[in-house]
Amino acid sequence: MKYYIIAGEASGDMHAANMMKQLKLRDSEAYFRVWGGDRMAEEAQELAKHIRETSFMGVFAVVRHLKTIKQNFRFCEEDIMAFQPDVLILIDNSGFNLRIAKFVKNSKLSTRIFYYILPQAWAWKRKRVHTIQGWTDRRFAILPFEPDFYESYGYKVDYVGHPILDSMEKRKPELVERDQFLLDNGLDDKPIIALLPGSRKREIKTKLPKMLKVVKNFPDYQFVIAGSETIDTSLYDQYTKSSVKVLFGKTYDILNNSEAALVTSGTATLETALFKVPQVVCYKPGFVTYYLLKGIISINHICMVNLILDRRAVPELIEADLNEKRMTKTLQEILKPETRERILADYAELETKLGGTGASERVAQMMIDDLKKNN
Repeated sequence: MKYYIIAGEASGDMHAANMMKQLKLRDSEAYFRVWGGDRMAEEAQELAKHIRETSFMGVFAVVRHLKTIKQNFRFCEEDIMAFQPDVLILIDNSGFNLRIAKFVKNSKLSTRIFYYILPQAWAWKRKRVHTIQGWTDRRFAILPFEPDFYESYGYKVDYVGHPILDSMEKRKPELVERDQFLLDNGLDDKPIIALLPGSRKREIKTKLPKMLKVVKNFPDYQFVIAGSETIDTSLYDQYTKSSVKVLFGKTYDILNNSEAALVTSGTATLETALFKVPQVVCYKPGFVTYYLLKGIISINHICMVNLILDRRAVPELIEADLNEKRMTKTLQEILKPETRERILADYAELETKLGGTGASERVAQMMIDDLKKNN
């Protein structure tokens, strides 16, 4: 089978790569052409585009790069027609992927279209469920509340569980114990507070300077930044001081040895929770973007931990609240033993709701069964 797979950011790259591994086990002739990051590139025979060339976040970033985005659309459409895949697998990245799904659906290709890690239609633009249903052949959900949401519109999705559990399970044997971690990275014995500013340039530029403002208020702790491997190291250099280390490709090791964390809203909030690290969730889309989104988003929380538990399990600091005073006070609060205990109890419930490991295996098997049935 020929697979064309599109992911738009770092977490999608990770989950897609794990899915690809499982597809290979079930299809000895699997041939992959992908849009993704380093992990997908390792599993694929061909890399069409790297996410460094395709990832734009926020209304104004999209507007600034509109010409590039249009060029990417045209390239992708032509590339798919030339490759003629048996199946197109779309990973999150709804703005780009839904347009490509429509193009392929309306083309003369007999390509099956799968969507894995669905667009967050439950958060905003809920009527997108009709578009997602109409332009895809099979849909695979990773959040426990998504099947009920789609069913409320009369549609079926297959719940496979969250692949983050697979990623963590795979990495656990490689994790470095605290003493070795400190020694390897030139850190002292102070407890660690992790800074996870995101994997996109705009996220890092808007959140990392805010996060670093609190460092001076916690002299008994050392702060460590989880650097994204998809970002040039020079971006971090302009913000960091000698007292704050940036470690690349070691996010899980950092979390495994941290007392608390400041985390950009997204998949990282789940990773932080599953490592049992109390966290403050940081979200700063920009003043105009925030108030535009505020008028159309129909959810009570922005953090995936809180969304799944349907309550404010961890604090969220959004836009104007993401300032030194509020961040310092909130971080001090989650470092208290009684607050930590309450958060860890919520994390245990979260892990149960996520359904255990095996999402990558389940989705790969469902895809293979579907392709055998329809080819």
